[in-house]
Amino acid sequence: MINVTRLNDKIFTINSDLIEMMEETPDTVITLTGGNKFVVSEPIQVLIERIVEFRRRCHPICKVEERAEL
Repeated sequence: MINVTRLNDKIFTINSDLIEMMEETPDTVITLTGGNKFVVSEPIQVLIERIVEFRRRCHPICKVEERAEL
């Protein structure tokens, strides 16, 4: 789940696993797999960074201490 901001500055959360497509037109439009579309103020690159960070928290490969041993 990631937080995004509507154009009226209201923050809401979406399930990033359901994102099918994102496009900038110039506002960012997020299309979910069910067909729902949301216009948000964040640029696509910021959303990608949030998705990556969320997935890192959910699926850690290994701890920093363990990496040193490899």
